[in-house]
Amino acid sequence: MIVQARNMSGAEVLPLVEGGKGVSATNGASAGAWARAGGIGTFSGVNADSFSPNGELIPQTYHGRTRKDRHEELVAYGIRGAIHQARVAWETAGGNGRIHINVLWEMGGAEQVLQGALEGAKGLIHGVTCGAGMPYRLAEIASSFGVYYYPIVSSARAFRALWKRSYHRHSEWLGGVVYEDPWLAGGHNGLSNSEDPTDPESPKGRVAELRKTMNAVGLNDVPVVMAGGVWRLDEWEDWIEDPDIAPVAFQFGTRPLLTQESPIPDVWKQKLPTLEPGDVLLQRFSPTGFYSSAVRNSFLEGLEARSERQISYALNPEGNLVAELAVGPRGRKVFVAPADKQRAEAWMASGYSEGLRTPDSTMVFTTSDEARQIHKDQVGCMGCLSQCRFSNWSQTEAGSTGRKPDPRSFCIQKTLQAIAHGDPPEDHLMFAGHNAYRFGQDDWYANGFIPTVKQLVDRIVSGQ
Repeated sequence: MIVQARNMSGAEVLPLVEGGKGVSATNGASAGAWARAGGIGTFSGVNADSFSPNGELIPQTYHGRTRKDRHEELVAYGIRGAIHQARVAWETAGGNGRIHINVLWEMGGAEQVLQGALEGAKGLIHGVTCGAGMPYRLAEIASSFGVYYYPIVSSARAFRALWKRSYHRHSEWLGGVVYEDPWLAGGHNGLSNSEDPTDPESPKGRVAELRKTMNAVGLNDVPVVMAGGVWRLDEWEDWIEDPDIAPVAFQFGTRPLLTQESPIPDVWKQKLPTLEPGDVLLQRFSPTGFYSSAVRNSFLEGLEARSERQISYALNPEGNLVAELAVGPRGRKVFVAPADKQRAEAWMASGYSEGLRTPDSTMVFTTSDEARQIHKDQVGCMGCLSQCRFSNWSQTEAGSTGRKPDPRSFCIQKTLQAIAHGDPPEDHLMFAGHNAYRFGQDDWYANGFIPTVKQLVDRIVSGQ
């Protein structure tokens, strides 16, 4: 098959986009290599790594006494890291392709980080991709710097809302609309409350509806960028000339993880070819409140088990919550259903002696060590999200969501920084798309072969 170049972000490029992903899963080196190969390279602007003048990684440690103080430190790290990665990408690309930055709208200080990055790396960044929320101000910010913007949506309805509220005023800088399949993509997924996570819909009809919505407002020449579940182009060949979809480009998120330039640690790369179908789990443990897709490992299994050790409780007898239960070393009295009392006593006898209260009038049972670690992580929150259900942080003036912290979730900044910088992937959140098992089924990756980005792009262009 022949992949034809098209104009995107102000230049003729291959319509192949490197997925930006999150914390340190893409960087300037990988994005620059992708652009050098003729496509659109995307580095992550989510708490990006920065380095000292002698090339040493600057650890993102926090010294502020309050969450707001630490949040300001996080934003400063984010801006500094994004500028650094943009420079690396620009130098690596050698004038080829295009360079994009990926930010998550629900990350802490998203607007500040994006504005700081675009200001500090003027002329080095050609486009901004942005999802994880409804980025209404994306168009205004990007266009003010003369940079193209690419919102990530999972439905025509979401794009329609963005267009009506904001994007129609900055249509000349709309470089493309990324449709991210909420059932197939890795990382955070845009499933709405009306969609069934266990009943995936075919992307073709949903993308055709998005194209219809775009054409109705004069965006006939603006490409839809298909993301999520894209592995080889010959499987999507019928989309390229389909008038109900075209023009179309393709975003690759999972495959670029396994390249020589990919910044993820070797232990992560070694794990990918061992995955089997079904090893990627769509779940809702993320402190963002969104669904997300990650490899089922001991980290996710621990979260599943914690939530299963959960019962309703009340501080005084009410309804069927009439059985008195003493919880924890202090024997705090709560009232639970009689059957749940038996379950809770069995858990406590097995070592899960701490009952942690959730915002939903339930209690989850953990070990003392796990309870201490949860509390430590909640107290140490640095505001990496706009609001966090795990710690109850909010970047609003109130500084809190007004709800109890939720021990069924986790500190996402902590675990993503850990896995990105070499900790065992089994023990941390390991994002991946649902096609990740194909590494192990594709003969090209046999015998531990890891391609360069250029080799991968060439293979994708061939259709494979």
